[in-house]
Order: sequence, then structure tokens, then C-alpha cells
Amino acid sequence: MKKTFLIVLFGLLSLYVKGQTPQLLRISENKKHIVNQDNEPFFWLGGTAWEMIHRLNKEEIDLYLTDRASKGFTIIQTVILAELDGLNTPNAYGHKPLIDNNPEKINEKYFELVDYVINKASELGMYIGLLPSWGDKFNLKWGPGPVIFTPENAEKYGELLAKRYLDKTNIIWVLGGDRMPENDYQYNIVMAMAKGIRKIDSLHLMTYHPAGAYKATDSFNVEWLDFDMFQSGHDRSAKEYNYVLKSHQVSPPRPVIEAEARYENIMEKFWEPGEHAWMDDADVRLTAYWTMLSGAAGYTYGCHDIWQMYTIGAEPISKARTGWKEALQLPGSRQMSYMKEILTSFPWQNMVNNQTLILNDNPEDQGYIVSAIGQDNDFIIAYTPMGRAIQLYLSKIHSNKIKAFWYNPRSGESVLINTYSTTEKPIFKPWATGRGSDFLLIILDINSAIQIP
Repeated sequence: MKKTFLIVLFGLLSLYVKGQTPQLLRISENKKHIVNQDNEPFFWLGGTAWEMIHRLNKEEIDLYLTDRASKGFTIIQTVILAELDGLNTPNAYGHKPLIDNNPEKINEKYFELVDYVINKASELGMYIGLLPSWGDKFNLKWGPGPVIFTPENAEKYGELLAKRYLDKTNIIWVLGGDRMPENDYQYNIVMAMAKGIRKIDSLHLMTYHPAGAYKATDSFNVEWLDFDMFQSGHDRSAKEYNYVLKSHQVSPPRPVIEAEARYENIMEKFWEPGEHAWMDDADVRLTAYWTMLSGAAGYTYGCHDIWQMYTIGAEPISKARTGWKEALQLPGSRQMSYMKEILTSFPWQNMVNNQTLILNDNPEDQGYIVSAIGQDNDFIIAYTPMGRAIQLYLSKIHSNKIKAFWYNPRSGESVLINTYSTTEKPIFKPWATGRGSDFLLIILDINSAIQIP
């Protein structure tokens, strides 16, 4: 009975989330965000599904993509030549991606499932951030590899992929895969793959997924890099806002995306010996709002169980503990829907990070308050991760009076606090404090037509 119910439920969800075929994307004229062909801002709400193509069958792919589409996700990041022995362990249908592990000889049967993922995402109105390969195939570093790329075959592989997917409007090319080049040879492999794609394809955006604690522009401040990406990693000491601010200092200017932040349900600093705290939805919300209110063009949610599509009985990577289907319902992904809903209620693409709006003490710890103002000085959004009180420079708003709201990022609900003169300096105190008691303080011009959910 339960199985029948789920089939019906996801059938209805599939109908509900189906939208128009996604348009090709491009960079905005001001180089701060991504837009579609109608010049509408594209809100990058991503999901890491690195092993989706490698480990799931079509029914499971449908389940994952439909769930994410129903929650407002706009792009899914996944890999063709996957990390977890993606070359030598077949996919769910028994097919390996390459013939004799030769990047110039792709296996048509394996790539039919890649095609299926792209087409299914398109049906649901979503994009695929498509990694041609995980980084261990050009810089082993750790993991099974093997290293198979040279500059010569990387270029040919790039050409093959570009020809195959040239007519797909819902692809963004993402090179790299959790690695930075450590010598000229590895650098040249990446450059060659980009060259191979660009020989055929000048339509799709292209970027680079770096290793933890790096930005793409740390190695590739080059013409084919349409927008910057960073991986702040799975560390509560990371200051995600600094990656955004530092990216905006790079010339030429580009939008910047958080491509891999603190995963929900992962052990913090799992690479270090010993037991560590498990990360949760509070970590997800903190990294997301720190990132977006600092001026990023998008944020990618991750869950430790989902990226590897972990199932009971499989070897868990880094102590994965929850099956991926159950992990779909962890609270962090739903709360990303709320983030998208509240931010897209504003002209979010025109927000400007401004820390001088905050008048109270603001130590740079896990309770650090981040604030942004609309470019027309008609709204302020401030995020307090631990419920610390906020005092703002209200006179920055161009009106004589404002209305103030609390927004609860755990539930997607808001409440009007009061109205104030912009000459006042009230102290706004949330009703709860401590870890996980995060809030948005929203200040609007008294005459604003913006509707707070």
C-alpha cells in the first residue's frame, strides 16, 4: 500500500513541477549574476548528486529529480566519470562509461543514461551542472582513479561531449571535480578539455568545481571561465562570506557560486582522526545565507548520504549513516526552498553586501551577522545565525519610515515587528538565541510593495 501511495504521489509531483523547457543561460551585463535569454535572473539553487548517473536506475533518478524540482531546486550537479570507481564499476544497468578506459571511446549504452538525466531534468524545468569527469582522473590525490587523461585525449573527450549535447539548453559545463591542478601537466589537461568543448560549443556556460577551501579563479582566471565557483567545505570554521567577497575582487568581474558547502548529515572535518560533530540543517542555513547575502549568484545544497546515493549494505563513504531516499526528507533541503522563496520576493540580484549597516558589536564567529541592502536603498536584509540582537543604520533607507519583520528560515514564516522612523535606532531581539536559532531581519520602505511570505 505504501509503495503504491508513493508511486501515485510522485506521479502527481511530476505533473506539478513540469515547466517550460529551460532556456540557455548567460552572464548578466553587470557580471554579477546569471540570466536566461529573456534577461530574467536565474536563481542557482543547486543540489550535489555526484553519483546519480553512476549508481541510480531510471526510477530512482526520477524520484530524486522530482523531489528536488518540487522543492524549487533549479540545477543539479552530477558527474559522467564518477568518483566512486566510476570507470570500472558499472552503472545500475551494467554499463561502464568508456571502452578500455579510453576517453576517446565513449560507451553508447552508458551515455544513454546520461542523456536520460539531462532530458528528465529538462522536463522538470531544471538544469544539469555536468561534470565531464571527477578530478581523480587527472590528479589522483586520493581515491581509486585511475588517471586516464592527457592533454591530447582530454581535448578529444571535450569535443565528443560538446557534439553530443550541443542542442541541450539545460546544461552548464563544470570542469574539475574536487581537485586543483598541482603542476603544468594537470593544468594543461583541464585547459585542453575546455578547448575541446569550446571548439564545438560556444552556447553553454562553463565553470570549474575546485577543491575544498579554493575558488576556481585561484587556478583558472581564463576566458572560458564564465563564472567563479568555490568550495568552502565541511568545516564550521569556514567563513563562506569571505569567498564571495574575495571572488568579487578578482578581475575581470564574474558571478560567483558556492558549489559545495557544509553538507547536511556529514561529520565535520571527517578527514581528521577521531570523532567530530555531525553537521545539520543549521549548518546548511548558515552557509546559504552567509553566501547569498554576501553577493553570490547562487548556492548549492549538499547532503552526505545523497551525493554518494548511499543505501544500506553498500560501503559507506566517510561514515554515511542514512539511506539517500530517507535523507531526501532531511530538513535542510526544504529550508532551501524557503530561502529561495524569501530572496526571490526581492530583486535579490541587485542586493549589495554592506556590513556598515550593523551598528552593534559583530564578532566574526559562528554568530556573525551578515547584511545586504537593495541597490535602490529600499530594503535591508540582515541574517543573525545565533539569534543575536541587531541594531541597524535605518537612515540608509531612502524613506522616512520603515516596517520591520522577522523571518524564520526554519519554517518559512514571517511576523511584522513594528513600524519605525528611520531616525530611530531600535535594537531588534529575536525570541530565541543559540545555535540553530537563526533569523532574518527584514527592513522595508513603509510604502514598499514587496510581499513577505
